[in-house]
Amino acid sequence: MKSYKAYAKVNIFLKITGMRGDYHEILSRFVLVNNLFDTLTFVPKKEEAFSIKGKFSCKTEQNTIYKAYVALLEATHSESLERLMQSHAIQVEKQIPAFAGLGGGSSDAATYLLMCNEVLHLGLSRPELATIGAKVGADVPFFVYGYQSANVSGIGEIVEPFEEEPLKITTITPNIEISTPKVYQGFREHFYKELTVDDLKRFSEMPSIEVLNMMTPTEANDLFEPALLLYPQLKKQQPEGWFFSGSGSSFFSLV
Repeated sequence: MKSYKAYAKVNIFLKITGMRGDYHEILSRFVLVNNLFDTLTFVPKKEEAFSIKGKFSCKTEQNTIYKAYVALLEATHSESLERLMQSHAIQVEKQIPAFAGLGGGSSDAATYLLMCNEVLHLGLSRPELATIGAKVGADVPFFVYGYQSANVSGIGEIVEPFEEEPLKITTITPNIEISTPKVYQGFREHFYKELTVDDLKRFSEMPSIEVLNMMTPTEANDLFEPALLLYPQLKKQQPEGWFFSGSGSSFFSLV
């Protein structure tokens, strides 16, 4: 069967704009990393239980791909989807590190939704798939749309393509497992600052190359300082001038 690529992303900038219930609202520029991806394939199997084949440290029920399956089934009540997952496993060749701020789990979930939609001819639009994906994780809608570069806002559900030349990006991921909730909590407690409407407009209109040329890693990503406070060993792992993606622990630079 055909294989599908689930690309990584980096956050060129990431600004926290407020709270919505327990969720943080953001404005961020997401850019795909074209040389770093997981590969997903449907493969035949004998046992009927839902199966994911690949190197994962979590239980199947905690995997974003399984959560995407449950969300898609709830939305479509598709018998063909149930039959597909009884006869086939989803095989994942992992290249994107976990707990890295590169969106690997979200990208896998989005790619699974796109695969099922194509293979089973479900006829769902990208916005419909993005709405389903948002139930799995805040970053999933971006990967569903497949834009090379986009401004992502709200709690991740608003994805607007940003027209610019594709960037060649390289990443490194230190072996430091970072807790995203703790980093956000650290930001709220020690670094929270109001952003003006002019600030948000400036960020949303600024080309990614300009952000990387004009700003420091701390200025670009609101979560870098709280991450350093909680995980001071990060500083030793940061190559000079490299930027911090998401809540970490990955750093990135232009090639």
